[in-house]
Amino acid sequence: MEIADDRIDAGKAFDWGRISWEYARYRDIYPEEFYQKIVDRGLCIGGQKVLDLGTGTGVLPRNMYKYGAEWTGTDISPEQIEQAKVMAGAADMKIDFQAVSTEQLEVPAERFDVITACQCFWYFDHEKVIPKLAEFLKPDGKLLILYMAWLPNEDKIAGASEELVLKYSPNWSGAGETRHPIRLPGIAYDYFEIEDHEEYDLSVPFTRESWHGRMRACRGVGVSLTEEELARWDAEHRELLDEIAPEQFGVQHYAALTVLRKKVG
Repeated sequence: MEIADDRIDAGKAFDWGRISWEYARYRDIYPEEFYQKIVDRGLCIGGQKVLDLGTGTGVLPRNMYKYGAEWTGTDISPEQIEQAKVMAGAADMKIDFQAVSTEQLEVPAERFDVITACQCFWYFDHEKVIPKLAEFLKPDGKLLILYMAWLPNEDKIAGASEELVLKYSPNWSGAGETRHPIRLPGIAYDYFEIEDHEEYDLSVPFTRESWHGRMRACRGVGVSLTEEELARWDAEHRELLDEIAPEQFGVQHYAALTVLRKKVG
């Protein structure tokens, strides 16, 4: 499904379904520490019903399935959901995946203990979505927003790769990340209170091939470029990595989480 939003990439259209296979293969990269910080806060564990928004290929529910929560995953892209179903089925995981936008999602009130949004929160129409999420949560429910990004100003390989993305997608708004707490829209404070937040550094391991796949599966490349542009970017990025990257390396990232508690009354 093609999406165009003036807030993102100056309105350039993108479609996650174009790279669902690559997304499944190359974007399941969160280290165990990323998940452990969630569990340590008593979230997404046994006895809880969890709704994962913008689930993509189901990275979060599949990796956290072992902790015992009952998961539902939704995404606007049917192709992403199809990949999620295939991978969960192959691992004998019982996860309810649905192809539906968050804005159109309808579930019974007070159904979920936790709602998660990983790498997707800024895509939503917050004026529509925030009240719905509060309604979906139980009285003591939590909204968990998660994020991880490479640091182009501190990591040579990430910085050079990002420059090449900008060559082909100059309005890509995913560039230039620095450490910061997750930014919340004003309406979030009408329905939620911040319970906790944390920002921390991670070194994520890659090979040349897996980093190339990770960059190809980003919004500024495989999700939005034409076939001709993508072929040129692909060749240039492989040549770049041959010049500057060893066969195996770590890329400096930071991760952030914010736990919001539903207001009662």
